Amino acid sequence: MADKDYNVYQGDDGKWRGERQDASRASVVADTQKEAFEATRDLAQKAKSEVSIHRADNNRIRAKHSYGNDPESTKG
Repeated sequence: MADKDYNVYQGDDGKWRGERQDASRASVVADTQKEAFEATRDLAQKAKSEVSIHRADNNRIRAKHSYGNDPESTKG
């Protein structure tokens, strides 16, 4: 992951956060995972980076979305 990639996760207070990989605090705070992801997705699209969505129960990554940093061409 690059420094400009983002993570969406649930904080200790139950709020969902979208945070850049190298940031010390969240860029986005929302009540639902969907709201946090949508706002974070907009930031990631502008930065041409990736968003990793973490599960609330065990904090493992459940999905990744890439916006512009994919290889030029892939077969398959």
